[in-house]
Amino acid sequence: MKNKFIIKKKINSFNKIIRVSGDKSLSIRWVLLASLASGISKSKNLLMSEDVLAAISAVKKLGIKVIFKKNTCKIYGKGINGFNYKKNLTINAKNSGTLGRLILGLIINSPYTIRMTGDKSLSKRDFKRISDPLNKFGAKFNLKNNKTLPLKIKGSSHLNSIDYYEKKGSAQCKSAVIFGGLRSEGITKIKAVKSRDHTELLCKYLGIPIKIKKDANFDYIEVKKANKINKFNYDIPCDISSSAFFIVLTALTKNSKLLIKNVNINPTRIGIITILKKMGIKILFKNKKRYKGETTADISVESAKKIRSINCPVNLNTGAIDEFLIIFLVAAKAEGISYFKDLAELNQKESPRLKWGSKILNLMGIKTKLTESSIKIYGNPALNIQKEIVIKNFLHDHRVFMTCVIAGLVFGGKWIIHDKHSINTSFPKFLEIIKEIKK
Repeated sequence: MKNKFIIKKKINSFNKIIRVSGDKSLSIRWVLLASLASGISKSKNLLMSEDVLAAISAVKKLGIKVIFKKNTCKIYGKGINGFNYKKNLTINAKNSGTLGRLILGLIINSPYTIRMTGDKSLSKRDFKRISDPLNKFGAKFNLKNNKTLPLKIKGSSHLNSIDYYEKKGSAQCKSAVIFGGLRSEGITKIKAVKSRDHTELLCKYLGIPIKIKKDANFDYIEVKKANKINKFNYDIPCDISSSAFFIVLTALTKNSKLLIKNVNINPTRIGIITILKKMGIKILFKNKKRYKGETTADISVESAKKIRSINCPVNLNTGAIDEFLIIFLVAAKAEGISYFKDLAELNQKESPRLKWGSKILNLMGIKTKLTESSIKIYGNPALNIQKEIVIKNFLHDHRVFMTCVIAGLVFGGKWIIHDKHSINTSFPKFLEIIKEIKK
């Protein structure tokens, strides 16, 4: 029973102020860029999850010193070409697609072959989508079944710039190519479907040679070779994806209010906020600030008296790609039929999330119609679960686990949710904050 979480009753009304853990995307990017900086970079509120610890382990294997003291992490960067390591190196990205893909862009000049592995879930995911463009720089790849981990990469000391069209809205692929461009002669040009832009903002803040233009549908990025990255300190803002679970918990719990402090509200990450507002949920940003290229705010949310169904605009998909499981719970309580489409990318995550979203709702008693890329959800505002629901075998997907916890607290029933330790990949303090809210 140690790795199970059991819910037997709904949560009571609450009025709380909380702070969630540091942003995972920013934490991993800080680790990678600080490892290339000249001098000691410091970070506070770094997310101490398995994904971020895997990134730290990776840069240590590349010869970079890392020290933790209290709430501060120090990375002793040796400069843009400071990686120093032996032959036959293996990097284990564990469950982190962000680490696994981004770091490939930083090691495409490796003089030795480097092997990359991952856990069972990451090893099912498509790495050909990033090996293909990185090959064009001059690196050589060998992938299992020409698609998945484990893979081997052999870099080149003569890297050429490339032109790259990113069609899937993958910030991971776009970022890996940006990092490859920092290693290459000439100008790397990227045309990308809109996705989260943390890498671009951080590069711009650091004075790395990058130019960005935007139109309604695409971002156009030009990157030149970087000769130096200055050391930099970063107080990581809180994670909007982690906040999403508590936003929905509040919205679906009667007579409740919540304030979440100092959250990163990067415009490419707040699709969930736009979607929930369209569904009638009251959410406000307070105390907005700019911090090192990012926008932060306190998020205020209140329980919804009535939830509207939604035909979700596809232009909001990339900005909410990690939050759709929890958005589906809101649709379950809406009046009418909600429709979400062009979501095939959800099945490229830690688990086939679109299928899991439908499965969870069906177990709850909610009717769905599922295709390979879309889902219709037939909402039931009066849903009150009276049965036992068991959730297991979901490939250690942390977001499946956390979504089911919120569902149990909101809709009732007895929930037995396996693989509690899955939250360690992204949000180890999730259950602690749930406990805090329930007090």
